[in-house]
Amino acid sequence: MESSRICVPGQRLCRVDDMHVPGNGTYASDGFIYSSILGYWNERVNSESKEKVIDVLNSYAQTVIPFIDAIVTARVTNINPRYCKCEILTVGDKPLSDFYRGLIKKEDVRTTEKDRVELYKCFRPGDIIIARVISLGDAQSYILSTAENELGVIIGMSQDGIKMVPTSWCKMQCPKTLNEEFRKVAKVQKEYIRIAEHFF
Repeated sequence: MESSRICVPGQRLCRVDDMHVPGNGTYASDGFIYSSILGYWNERVNSESKEKVIDVLNSYAQTVIPFIDAIVTARVTNINPRYCKCEILTVGDKPLSDFYRGLIKKEDVRTTEKDRVELYKCFRPGDIIIARVISLGDAQSYILSTAENELGVIIGMSQDGIKMVPTSWCKMQCPKTLNEEFRKVAKVQKEYIRIAEHFF
């Protein structure tokens, strides 16, 4: 597809498969990627997974970049015992036109009992989180923190790929299987739920 192609909200763009995933200004439903905003088709390559990320960009997305103390929405991509890797999707409610990595260190997950944090009980790949930018880091990643009650997972996906419901500050439940999974749950404000749902 050409990057100059104009897209409208609800327009079906392409199939979701091993090489095509939704990005900024798009969402996935029933095996297809759809536009969630009015804008222009854009494809970029995720340098880690090599997947083609399908974005729909508008004029607001051209000049926004993460900055220190900004609240960002991000998708978790990878977890290990020391840190969690993310793809930053928005700054506030503004989608990003470029690919920016985020990194949450174990000590920046919460304010208490930092030495007892187990990252796999806080985040899982595919989760949508809100976080604060606390450092510009290096050329590879922005350093993020979820060490506030309002920050953390806002949309958690179960092991069966179903959107879960928060049951406490540290657990979410799959509405289909009723299984509970650990998460660092955000005390969510409505505007962040609205923003995050654009990426599903």
